[in-house]
Amino acid sequence: MPSGVEEALSASETQLRADIVEVGRRLYARGYTASNDGNISVRLDEGRLLMTPTSVCKGFMTPDMMCITDLEGRKLSGDRGPSSEIAMHLEVYRQRSDAQAVVHAHPPTATGFAVAGIPLTRAVLAEVVTTLGSIPIAEYATPSTMELPEAVRKYVKAHDGMLLANHGALTLGKDLFSAYYKMETVEHFARISLVARTLGGERLLSQHEVERLQGLRDHYGIQSPAPICPEPSSADPLECQVVEAPIAPGQRLVPDGALAGLRSRLRPIGPDDEIRLTYRELTALIEDAVKNLTS
Repeated sequence: MPSGVEEALSASETQLRADIVEVGRRLYARGYTASNDGNISVRLDEGRLLMTPTSVCKGFMTPDMMCITDLEGRKLSGDRGPSSEIAMHLEVYRQRSDAQAVVHAHPPTATGFAVAGIPLTRAVLAEVVTTLGSIPIAEYATPSTMELPEAVRKYVKAHDGMLLANHGALTLGKDLFSAYYKMETVEHFARISLVARTLGGERLLSQHEVERLQGLRDHYGIQSPAPICPEPSSADPLECQVVEAPIAPGQRLVPDGALAGLRSRLRPIGPDDEIRLTYRELTALIEDAVKNLTS
């Protein structure tokens, strides 16, 4: 191999090592990781990955700490072993040939939604609908086991970001910073959703508006892994993204309560199911019941 090519490859790897260090620093500075949490990886070439090592705080890494593995998870070089959750990363790369980097972290608000079992699939922010589409929850799996890649496999074909039940969040991208920025978007969306729900509920984008936003993806050059599902009730998470948006002809924004009809179409409500109401909705129901009793 000509020396110039070797030098170019060496320069590329050197930059990727520095980029992982910077992404790790940002994750730690923003509180998306604590202690030795989280892991980051990037493709070096068709057969090798550069990955964060196990048992290292992501805010205090140095470029020499990284290890190189093949796509079977075997370590090829490095003084330290790869992250114990490498199998989850490998599954992403197996399922998504376009994925060049993967970031896993525990951003507090998004992880709170994951712990509560609440996916970030409501059509609330136009920017999120246009870019990520929706952020589902992968079923709970014991960290560092083969259960985790199996849980991720269900959603990774159609989603660039997902919550991991009782665990954290996972994002992927065309490069390291793209994957990292998607992690920022997931946490930002979660924080806004939490504030809106605390204030009495979200105003949702209608299905018609969601379709308009999906049409803007090509205009802005946004590459999405899958379209938004036209019929959520019969959606396949491997093929499309489920976005909860009420049908409201002629409207672009719809009150939170309009989702009740949509959810009833997604599946029947059982006698032991939980129904969540805002204080405003509960007050209205009580007032209506009192009126019926006195009329």
